[in-house]
Amino acid sequence: MPSKIEVKQVSNPADLEKVFAIRHEVFVTEQSCPPELERANEEEATHYLATVDGEPAGASRWRKTTDGYKLERFAVLSKFRGYGVGQALVKAVLADLPANAGYIYLNSQLPAVTLYEKFGFEKTGPEFTEAGIRHYKMVKH
Repeated sequence: MPSKIEVKQVSNPADLEKVFAIRHEVFVTEQSCPPELERANEEEATHYLATVDGEPAGASRWRKTTDGYKLERFAVLSKFRGYGVGQALVKAVLADLPANAGYIYLNSQLPAVTLYEKFGFEKTGPEFTEAGIRHYKMVKH
């Protein structure tokens, strides 16, 4: 069991490389996502790195879109799954959004729907496939 899970917003190149390495491992290597799709819109996003006892374990980001605030790219390395890293990431990102963030949404892979429901997100619309992976759009209420 990990003793300390920390999540911080990151922008320096060394931390961003850790973020991108985690996401590459989870999305490109494990889930066969096209690398160019996985790395889209990086410049306009705010990035987060989760560590477990100081070791890089998870990543996520948010960005402002024409619709509102989109939470994206939640990834936890396989050896750290089941310890609350994903919950810590969601909690940290939500707490860090601008106070006036009205419409908050994400596209959840099917296995993660229950995680986001814990934070007040609800499925909206039909199931869809993105990069060969089944998703639901979810909106925070």
